[in-house]
Amino acid sequence: MIAMVHGYAVANGAGLLAAADFAVVAEGTKIGTTAINVGLLCTGPIIPISYGTGKKKALEMLLCGDMIDAGEAERLGLVNRVVPLERLEEETLAFAQKLLSKSPLAIKLGKQFYYKMMDMPFAERFEHSSEVFAELCTSEDAREGIDAFLSKRKPAWKGK
Repeated sequence: MIAMVHGYAVANGAGLLAAADFAVVAEGTKIGTTAINVGLLCTGPIIPISYGTGKKKALEMLLCGDMIDAGEAERLGLVNRVVPLERLEEETLAFAQKLLSKSPLAIKLGKQFYYKMMDMPFAERFEHSSEVFAELCTSEDAREGIDAFLSKRKPAWKGK
């Protein structure tokens, strides 16, 4: 999932931006978990935000209620790209096209690996990594990708 955002991403909007796999954001966009300013907390949104920012910034966002700009969000790892508003859709679609040009199997297994790995103890992540890599090494897409590379042509992915 790729979030394409401009204007404001506040409270649950900020959570949705952070929960997306990727985010492309227009310059000037403001992001915040501002519920604290009215005596509430953005407890749901801060969960995905904390994965991108780490403890100190997540707590600051949760408990201070300040807005951050798109540039700071990119520096924190909450967004992938900050682009001019007039190029937002074009840049988001180009990012999506880049992903679509890859092996569908590798993309699928890569996403599954990443999210499963995040919940594993550190040492178990390496064993799981080896399992996923071995599965990909024996796939039709891997054979096609290597053959295409050696033949200097674009691969014709099958997703298998």
